[in-house]
Amino acid sequence: MKEKLQSIKEEALKAIEAADVPEKLNDVRVKFLGKKGELTAVLKGMKEVAPEERPKVGQLVNETRASIEKILEESKAKMERVIREEKMKQEVIDVTLPSKKNMVGHRHPNTIALEEVERIFIGMGYEVVEGPEVEYDLYNFEKLNIPDGHPAKDEQDTFYINKEILLRTQTSPVQARVMEQGKLPIRMIAPGRVFRSDEVDATHSPSFHQIEGLVIDKNISFADLKGTLEVFAKELFGPETKTKFRPHHFPFTEPSAEVDVTCFKCGGKGCRFCKGSGWIEILGCGMVHPHVLEMCGIDPNEYTGFAFGVGLERIALLKYEIDDMRLLYENDIRFLKQF
Repeated sequence: MKEKLQSIKEEALKAIEAADVPEKLNDVRVKFLGKKGELTAVLKGMKEVAPEERPKVGQLVNETRASIEKILEESKAKMERVIREEKMKQEVIDVTLPSKKNMVGHRHPNTIALEEVERIFIGMGYEVVEGPEVEYDLYNFEKLNIPDGHPAKDEQDTFYINKEILLRTQTSPVQARVMEQGKLPIRMIAPGRVFRSDEVDATHSPSFHQIEGLVIDKNISFADLKGTLEVFAKELFGPETKTKFRPHHFPFTEPSAEVDVTCFKCGGKGCRFCKGSGWIEILGCGMVHPHVLEMCGIDPNEYTGFAFGVGLERIALLKYEIDDMRLLYENDIRFLKQF
């Protein structure tokens, strides 16, 4: 038995010397010291040993195990030290190099402007409602008082999927969908992406964003519209901002108006930013046309309302004094990181 244990020890030492990676040392441990290893097999064969010899044999097995474990641990520590030293040679750190900055992104100028507009109107009790970008002609034109053959339909020539389905040209269809539900009164804004077949230039794009608002209730007048938009302009551009309404035409509102605000750059005195006029156009608005109310199932004799629409990009361009709309979509980090 003593000779067998000596043979096992010598075999284990040879295997340890031949190991060149920690994984092979682990294989040696399993082979000789594991549950099914060589020394365990010797212990299982103790029943064949004479009772008076068993303590001595057990002691020899334990000594052999301790000897192998000691050499294994020494070899493992030496091997790990060599590996660590080699790794440190390959991974030299130059402490004079500048550290790597953690590049954290931030909100896009459009997102910043949208959140500010939403904050203003939510503060006035409005609800933010979204709708589909792929829309029916019925909601995009018909229910907004723009039937087939109407000149306004040519102005908004858009991307058609088929005769009845298109990419929406405005977010007004969301207003029509909400009015159809008949849950009155209504105070809402509808932000979202819209599509028109415009040429790409400094102020136009075939894809841009609009924010449209709608209020329907009893006894709503043009005075309510003016007061609402005046509060909006002061919140967005500053408390000294004044508003001016100019008559205009929109098929779905009557009467209709374009809204100008005093130039927040020069305070209305006239500068390059406002082209010397002292005023900047920001949105269109008007009282909801009675026929639009009728088509959406609302009695125009009992309810009235107003609507308005503003381009999100226009607000971002004005607020941050950006002179080219294309900059918002070119993903140039040198431009975007300014915000």
